[in-house]
Amino acid sequence: MDQPIASTRLAHEQSQHLQKSLGRFDILLLVVAAVISVEVLGQVSGFGGETFTWTLILAVTFMVPYGLIFAETGGAFTEEGGVYVWTKMAFGRVVAAITSLFTWVTQPVWVGGAMAFVAVETWSEYVGHVEAGSLSDYLFKLVFIWITVTSAIVSLKHGKWLPSLGAILKVAFLTFFLIVTMVYGLQHGFNGLELGFFSPTLAGFLGVTPLLLFSFLGFESGNSAAGEMKNPAKDVPISVARSSMIAAASYLLPILAILLVVPLDQITGIGGLFGAVATVYTVFGPAAEVMLAISAVVFCFVLVSQGAAWMIISDRMQAMAAADGSFFGGFFGRFHPKLGTPIRVNTLSGAVATLFMLAAMQLSGTSSALFGVVLAIAISTFLLSYLLAVPAAVRLRSKYPLADRPFRVPVSDTGFRILGAICFVWILIGSWVAIFPGTLEVLFGLEYDFEATWGVSQFTFEAFALGTLGCILALGLVGYARGKKVRDAVAPVSATAELIND
Repeated sequence: MDQPIASTRLAHEQSQHLQKSLGRFDILLLVVAAVISVEVLGQVSGFGGETFTWTLILAVTFMVPYGLIFAETGGAFTEEGGVYVWTKMAFGRVVAAITSLFTWVTQPVWVGGAMAFVAVETWSEYVGHVEAGSLSDYLFKLVFIWITVTSAIVSLKHGKWLPSLGAILKVAFLTFFLIVTMVYGLQHGFNGLELGFFSPTLAGFLGVTPLLLFSFLGFESGNSAAGEMKNPAKDVPISVARSSMIAAASYLLPILAILLVVPLDQITGIGGLFGAVATVYTVFGPAAEVMLAISAVVFCFVLVSQGAAWMIISDRMQAMAAADGSFFGGFFGRFHPKLGTPIRVNTLSGAVATLFMLAAMQLSGTSSALFGVVLAIAISTFLLSYLLAVPAAVRLRSKYPLADRPFRVPVSDTGFRILGAICFVWILIGSWVAIFPGTLEVLFGLEYDFEATWGVSQFTFEAFALGTLGCILALGLVGYARGKKVRDAVAPVSATAELIND
């Protein structure tokens, strides 16, 4: 059955520049590189033993239904643009434009405002000192950002190797860490973790849910480059299933390892993971310092590859939105005729990441506090996009019942809606907590010291968070208004077949 293809003349023209270079293994590595966020392991583990419990609960009650929904949707609707196309098919261009913008902008905000900070902090601590706020600090972060952008600019057949290698090193690094942790535990013993240590609490639930949702979302992101996949209908569902299983193990086991070796009061957003690494690497004796330096370099490379993966994925989605008249006319909706990449959106991502890095550098507070604040911003924008994307995926099941679905979740349409409702409720809670932390705690009578938790005042946090969201919405409205001419230039009827079957 025909898929709905580009509905504007520009989108139809630009789709001709796409180069099919992603096989099944490439898709898996790209998704693993993007979705498994090793940099949040320390931040998540700071909630103690119940982090492991809530991670397990969300893996079962959220990741499973979410993975099933998008495995079916990603295999059935395989046009370049992924979530943007699905949301447009379900609810129209305006909703799709908002969804796409929130998904896309998360990545440069995250790369420039958080990942670059984690990388330089790790490098400074274990490889070579970098003075905070110095010229070297700024240069390090700028180089970090623009390496990720460059990897998205070059042709996909070459650019994919950076995230692919990063995905392999990420899994290897975590596996090596787990092995060394076991050796350390056999030699020195583990933290005395009683069963009660893992007991879930309401405070822990409210604190850890946004972080875990942020870590678990994105397995459908590879569909943004579906037009460049060799066989997306068959490869996407398998890649979603495999990458989600790898992700569950990559969160559960390292979190447990961190809790086993690092005292809770020493776990921070930036230093939590490497605090555990430094502890267990004492098994190497005099070689521990060298091993730490090597691991830090690998870790920084993994962060660069993760940023590159997201730039490759999200920039393609936003470029297709622009080509479809949903983001500043046609300027950002063009793919390079030889490289097959959206260079203009890539450059815009780099600019946004750079501006957000500069803005985050002006905030007062410790590196750990800055990391936590920017992480909350990235979480809020990302989760808000899924408040629209999940209902869109659910609606496509009933709106296009005759669409060919190589993988179909073995439930009725009502059962599919229930799966979507479960995901939606989780994301709604996570979104509220990310944007307005502390409010639900106060509502339920729990103590909540905002400055002690975040390292900044509540006014500073909310001004930064709501200001960022307001700017994004304003950008989206202006961008959509400027796309009218592109929307009016409709592609030939033969190029805009709709998936409607009477």
